[in-house]
Amino acid sequence: MDFKFKKYWRKTGLSPKWGNKLIEIINQKKPNHFLEIGVFCGVTSRNICEFLNVIHNGNFTYTGIDLFGEESSDNNEKKPKYITHQKFSNPLKHIYYNLLFKENLNSLNSVKKFLKKFDNQISLYKGNSNNVLKNLNIENIDFAFIDGGHSYQTTFNDLKVVHQSMKGKKATIVCDDYEDASYITDVKKAIDDYVKSENLSLRTIEGKFAIIEI
Repeated sequence: MDFKFKKYWRKTGLSPKWGNKLIEIINQKKPNHFLEIGVFCGVTSRNICEFLNVIHNGNFTYTGIDLFGEESSDNNEKKPKYITHQKFSNPLKHIYYNLLFKENLNSLNSVKKFLKKFDNQISLYKGNSNNVLKNLNIENIDFAFIDGGHSYQTTFNDLKVVHQSMKGKKATIVCDDYEDASYITDVKKAIDDYVKSENLSLRTIEGKFAIIEI
């Protein structure tokens, strides 16, 4: 399918290369119920929804969890460099978002507006995934993209809760920043520890995506 990952003039944690690799995996699995932990400015979310909308003719759901600008309560949390500030190399984007509209692209309102086309299919939740996940019914989720908190505790907990909800059905988990963020080592350790504890199979793509198939 000729679908290309778009940046939509917003900041994103995935480059087009990795966005397209994620779309390739989604195309292989064709999930109906998608969970993303770590929405950021909604670019990956928008691409996912656009793609699922095409292959399922609107019959899909998307659930997204993010702090949406709130500070994490986890003192061990480490932020990837791309979310520490809202700076744009493109001066037009700086004028448009920071000066003209004064819009925080990582705010819940901004992401909701950006994903408005899919109001009937999406659910967005604001808060720390350590707290939010345990209060959500995610039993129908068949594909999860985990790119939320990068501390050991948060990564381990996100993976554990998601995996436990997927047991007994065909599903896929993709974790971002497995080795890519070399200055953040907790992600890889948490994934490796959980995979070992549950005797799961793990494959990686160029050290960045860690893929677990249930």
